Amino acid sequence: MWSNYFFVMGHSQEHKIKTHQRIVRAAAKRLREKGLDGVAIADLMKEVGLTVGGFYKHFNSRDDLVAESFRAAAGPWDKLLSVADSGGPAITYESLVDAYLTQTHRDHPGNGCPISALVCDIARSGKQIRSLLTEQTESEIELLENSLPQDDAAARSKAILTVTASLGAVQLARAVTDQTLSREILESTRKILKQLASRNSDAKDRGKDSGKEHTE
Repeated sequence: MWSNYFFVMGHSQEHKIKTHQRIVRAAAKRLREKGLDGVAIADLMKEVGLTVGGFYKHFNSRDDLVAESFRAAAGPWDKLLSVADSGGPAITYESLVDAYLTQTHRDHPGNGCPISALVCDIARSGKQIRSLLTEQTESEIELLENSLPQDDAAARSKAILTVTASLGAVQLARAVTDQTLSREILESTRKILKQLASRNSDAKDRGKDSGKEHTE
């Protein structure tokens, strides 16, 4: 009898966890597609096949759902990290820039970076979600900074510029109606950022060459 009880309890808990994750995934997609105001509890629960009453078995409030969904929303850089952690290609500055500034990312915000999709909404929102945005932004800056040469004195500044330029480029590329211009925004930003990262290496190479000339 006890074994059956624990089996049922374990199965029930596992089901609750899976349902919770399903709600969060659906909310994360809605957030990025429709903004902070686009996550209505009734519509969300209908989408996942549950009642509104069932929502409060998983979350204390809508704000709690929004916060968890924002954390769970994986953008292009999160996906690259996941691949690298699974034994795939290592992260490079170039791969980060290339993954973010794409037409696919532009066209599918529901599966993209939550910051580029929500930053304008969050700027006008409460402290909780703004704090989460701050943490995520710092994490992305650190990721980019670590992908640049360790002896690059301007690495953090370049990382900050890369984050802000990439976010702005994707937002603007989504907003304009001219598709040629939209592609140019992405391609030009990608090209310039990659040139920026390579300048330190080029300068060092020139310095080495100059040193050789003096010693010859």
